[in-house]
Amino acid sequence: MKTEYFKQIQGNPAPLTAEIRRAVRFDELDPLAIMWHGNYASFFEEARVSLCDRHGIGYADFAANNVIIPLRKFYADYFAPLEFGKVYTIRAMLHFNPAARLDFEFKIFDDANRLMTTGCSVHMMLDKRTNNILVAKPEFFETFCQKWLRGEVK
Repeated sequence: MKTEYFKQIQGNPAPLTAEIRRAVRFDELDPLAIMWHGNYASFFEEARVSLCDRHGIGYADFAANNVIIPLRKFYADYFAPLEFGKVYTIRAMLHFNPAARLDFEFKIFDDANRLMTTGCSVHMMLDKRTNNILVAKPEFFETFCQKWLRGEVK
């Protein structure tokens, strides 16, 4: 059940990781009484925001540097349904990429540590003023990535 969304390239630092816990709410269910597939994006997003905010590379940090980070790709593999009222652990991992993009991998586990869902998202970087695609990382993010490469970010 393990899907490799991003290859670990020799010399790149290990992915950064954060976990959150979240219960499935009644309004997130579909007619089958399991979490509707479209709501998995929200679970992934909450973990991603927690990871990025912890490291000073969240939405607000990019916006303060005139960069927006829209979603380019989203993918999910569903192994078992999430159920109403149950609490799950959502793990977000940011993989290092030398390009001006953000590569996230996600895993959702139940309380028995059973892998329920995996997924990924890729976010591109745009100049906030012109909406032009950035081909180089903004300076603040490049500085962060250099620290990550040196092992100063965990």
